[in-house]
Amino acid sequence: MTYQEKKSIVSLISAILIFVSYSLYLYPQHPEGGLGSTETFRYWGSFVLILTVVSIVAHILISIIFNIVFRITTKEKEPKFADELDKLIDLKANRNSFFVFIIGFLLAMGSLVFYQPSQVMFMILIISGFLSDVTGSITKLYHYRRGV
Repeated sequence: MTYQEKKSIVSLISAILIFVSYSLYLYPQHPEGGLGSTETFRYWGSFVLILTVVSIVAHILISIIFNIVFRITTKEKEPKFADELDKLIDLKANRNSFFVFIIGFLLAMGSLVFYQPSQVMFMILIISGFLSDVTGSITKLYHYRRGV
C-alpha cells in the first residue's frame, strides 16, 4: 500500500471519528426552546464554528502523528513532490467533494423554501460538509487504487 493510500485511509477514518465524537458530545446540549428561539440559532452557529475549528486542528495533529508513525515504521520519508497523477487525483477529489457540498447547500436552502424549520437547514449543511469530506477521501483512495 502506498503512502497516499494510507494517508487517504487515515483521513477517512479521522473525519468519521471527529464528526461522530463531536456530534455525540454536543447533541445532549441541544436547547429545549422553540424552533425559532435565539438559543437554538446560537446553538447551531456555535456547533458549526466549533466543529470547523476542532476538525482543522484534529486533522493537522493526526497528519503530523501519521507522518511520524509512517516514518518510524517504514523508515521512508514522506514524498516531497507531487507528480501529475497526484495533482489530477487531488483535483478530482476536490471536484467531487465540492459537488457533494453544493448539492447539500442547495438542499438546505430548499428546505427553507418548503417551510421546514431552520434546524433542518443547519443539519443538512453540517451533514453535507461531513459527506463532502468523506467523499474527497474516498475519491482519493479509489483513484490511487484503481487509477485515473
